[in-house]
Amino acid sequence: MALLALLWGSGFLWIKIALNGGLPPLHITVIRCALGAAVLLVLACSARQRFPRDRRTWGHLVVAAFLCNALPFFLFSVGEQTVDSGVAGVLNATTPLWSLGIGLVLGTERGWRPVRLAGLLLGFAGVLLIFAPWQQSGLTSWGALLLLAAALSYAVAFAYMARHLIGRETGPLALSAAQLMAATGLTTLALPAGPPVPADTTLTAVIAVAVLGILGTGVTFHLNSRLIAEEGPTAAATVGYLLPVVSVVLGAVVLGEQLSARVITGLAVVLIGVGLTRSHKPADPAGGAEAAAPRSIGSSTG
Repeated sequence: MALLALLWGSGFLWIKIALNGGLPPLHITVIRCALGAAVLLVLACSARQRFPRDRRTWGHLVVAAFLCNALPFFLFSVGEQTVDSGVAGVLNATTPLWSLGIGLVLGTERGWRPVRLAGLLLGFAGVLLIFAPWQQSGLTSWGALLLLAAALSYAVAFAYMARHLIGRETGPLALSAAQLMAATGLTTLALPAGPPVPADTTLTAVIAVAVLGILGTGVTFHLNSRLIAEEGPTAAATVGYLLPVVSVVLGAVVLGEQLSARVITGLAVVLIGVGLTRSHKPADPAGGAEAAAPRSIGSSTG
């Protein structure tokens, strides 16, 4: 979860750098999907994992690719053109709350107790303290609506993946690679409708989108899929609460940014909230080791 938060949390920075360097949102989306798919394809082939062959699984993969990759990636790239980072952070942090509601309705959540719900609400309160969106502009703009839609899309995708993809016989790396391949195909189809890449696109933008695709998409997506398999979609979405912790700490360490008492308090509240969401019921002794073991994402561990 910590590694996933670190890689995912840096994604907003790479998107902003790529946008400032001249890359259009659609091209950022296509490139990150393609590079992420390439990384996972190499890993899956190295692990000798077979890709799904039945049409039903590929149908589910296309739906998941649209909801979890193509749509939210594009919405985040467009939304960050007009929305302050603080507002973007708060709206992204609504994913665990959306995921909880959807998971409870669909029955994809496991082992929920009041203490874990309290952790979700506490984590969101910590995010509000860190970003203080009431001090920033853009909360009611169209860009904010796009970011909110992206957060909702992630939540729907996590529940869909837990219900239709997790636990299949296909190895986890191959399944993740196949989904990003589908996302690459979906986004590529939209390229003719998008603007051309500006001639003055900077090398910095190219490097930023490369890092975004390899680490912020390929590696991150695989880690996220494993977390969904082991702990459920809302637990995976809770990583969103750690993203502001990553961004604030990196800003202080790398850029020398000041940390106010409000931000430090918010960081502590987020960490406590996430800790509560990680609370599980003790395993039932009668259930044996099998009952306590987490569910696998597939028959192959990769």
